[in-house]
Amino acid sequence: MILSDKRILEEMGKGTIKIEPFNRESLGSNSYDVRLGKWLATYKEHILDAKKHNQIEYFEIPEEGFVLYPHIFYLGVTLEYTETHAHVPFLEGKSSTGRLGIDIHATAGKGDVGFCGHWTLEISVKQPVKVYKGMPVGQLIYFPVEGEIEVAYNQKKNAKYSGQPDKPVESMMWKNSF
Repeated sequence: MILSDKRILEEMGKGTIKIEPFNRESLGSNSYDVRLGKWLATYKEHILDAKKHNQIEYFEIPEEGFVLYPHIFYLGVTLEYTETHAHVPFLEGKSSTGRLGIDIHATAGKGDVGFCGHWTLEISVKQPVKVYKGMPVGQLIYFPVEGEIEVAYNQKKNAKYSGQPDKPVESMMWKNSF
């Protein structure tokens, strides 16, 4: 079951869902449109190592936009800060974004109950495309949780992506033991 627009508004009133800044026009029938923040990043090294802390370089999207190219992996961020305290949030691309050949996540479309922060986007493109800060880029949908949560994500000691800032966050795989 997916929350409807009325239920999203009810949950926001209760404080179980938080979206800042909130724009009523971005609320769909059963989703909320999120926009591309002003920061993008790319990895400094061409070859990434899953056991290493791979460093990224940040750059701001200029007013005139920025062209993304295929074969370059970009990290972006949502303009919106969100909190989800009683539902499972899913981030999906918008059809308009997909029709421009833009993928906004490679695998990490699901959040956890207790996620608080800006969403890091894993961006790749099929052909060169110019993007702009503030453009609609994805949509959040919310699923109710069946059963009681033992420990919310923002309360876990090993939560590597809790409290994400308004800049993209690189992979923290290197913090895992393997």
